[in-house]
Amino acid sequence: MNIASQTTFIKQKAKQLGFDYCGIAKAEFLDEDAKRLESWLQQGFHGKMQYMENNFDLRTDPSKLVPGAKSVITLMQNYYPQQVQKTDRPKISKYAYGKDYHEVIRALLNEFLNAIKENIGDVNGRGFVDSAPVLEKTWANKTGLGWVGKNGMLITKQSGSFFFIATLITDLDLTADDPFAKDFCGSCTRCIDNCPTDAILPNKVINGSQCISYFTIELKDEILPEEMKGRFQNWAFGCDICQDVCPWNRFSKPTREAAFEPLPEILNLSTKEWLELDEEAFRKFFKHSPIKRTKWKGLQRNLRFVQR
Repeated sequence: MNIASQTTFIKQKAKQLGFDYCGIAKAEFLDEDAKRLESWLQQGFHGKMQYMENNFDLRTDPSKLVPGAKSVITLMQNYYPQQVQKTDRPKISKYAYGKDYHEVIRALLNEFLNAIKENIGDVNGRGFVDSAPVLEKTWANKTGLGWVGKNGMLITKQSGSFFFIATLITDLDLTADDPFAKDFCGSCTRCIDNCPTDAILPNKVINGSQCISYFTIELKDEILPEEMKGRFQNWAFGCDICQDVCPWNRFSKPTREAAFEPLPEILNLSTKEWLELDEEAFRKFFKHSPIKRTKWKGLQRNLRFVQR
């Protein structure tokens, strides 16, 4: 195949696999992102997420992840649910309603790479889905899929921001898409105004150490900071406030991926049942759910904190 044919195959295969968006960028060193990331880390906005300090050069140079890298393919899959929790329940972030997206999308990336090798030839490539030092949102912007909003999320004009982002770095020479050059947030500050912990700062800077998702998922301390008491608005795992209030998410459409449909327990458990959930039941219900990341003890800590 020539470059044009290879590019067409990539786009068509992505659609066949169920990805909602596919964009391509030339693999290059992310100079501006390197500066921003260094400043973000120096200000301690990563909190106790020490892993963010690791592999700095890998985050900004795709050739360090895939030698000879020429193209970065960004893939996006919608996870917006058909049904949402009742408002009186401990809140779970929508991305965690269904099966663990790492498992679902990793399998698709493996299938994608195998199809590329079968149809194009001996291709060197690696797929990543929130599991390696890749700046997914930057690449999504560079591949023309959307812009990074004030809440730090990748936003599309057509469907909002409720998407998982995966990255496929290869040594294939492909036709690059034009970057998404505009920012359609305008003067809107709804995400900033509605963040109860003031984690969203000006100039699209997110203080990760103040985010509800950080406290309820990333932070492993046995006790949550007392100064945050009463500010979580009943979020027990993650937080969607900055996405829920975003005007662009009025265009969100329910996912077509059955694996991301809500688990019955997430929709149906009452507050009392969440609090009485024992470790055995937790492991059974959430064996293939992102919620397992916080472990039973972590979820119980969160539930007690928001209900106290």
